[in-house]
Amino acid sequence: MELRKATMQDIPAIMEIIREAQSYFKENEINQWQNNYPNHSTIEKDIENAYSYVLVDNNNTILATVSISFDSDTNYEQIINGSWLTNEAYAVIHRLAVKNTVKGQGISSIVLREIENMCHKNNIPSIKVDTHEQNTSMQKLLQKNDFQYCGIIFVADQSPRVAFEKLISI
Repeated sequence: MELRKATMQDIPAIMEIIREAQSYFKENEINQWQNNYPNHSTIEKDIENAYSYVLVDNNNTILATVSISFDSDTNYEQIINGSWLTNEAYAVIHRLAVKNTVKGQGISSIVLREIENMCHKNNIPSIKVDTHEQNTSMQKLLQKNDFQYCGIIFVADQSPRVAFEKLISI
């Protein structure tokens, strides 16, 4: 498997994975990724900004999608009910989703390990991520992969998100 930058040609496969995740959230009454977000233009902008990555298997089939940014996230400037582990440079993970047919096979953990490797190679000492408070599967994934709960942040529409961080040994 390889985590590679996404291309515009990958958008249909990425959007299929996003739609599967949106359906999962809706079925489980999790108010995340609803109201046409993320959409085609979100993913297109991620690709244009070089944030969009896909995990592909040996047949170049896209198994997962994720947005990785090494730019600071303004939503992370304020955190309540806790604090970040570090104030140094960090990677930000957004929009991590796995194809339904390979869920439960450790694909998300592989993506997280690849992001850690990217951080290690680029001397980035931490990874930050947030998720909806009802998205317990993402929270369990993060905790399983040694991310620590740090507090609550607020996204652009002022809705709260639980925030996690993992320190990377560089």
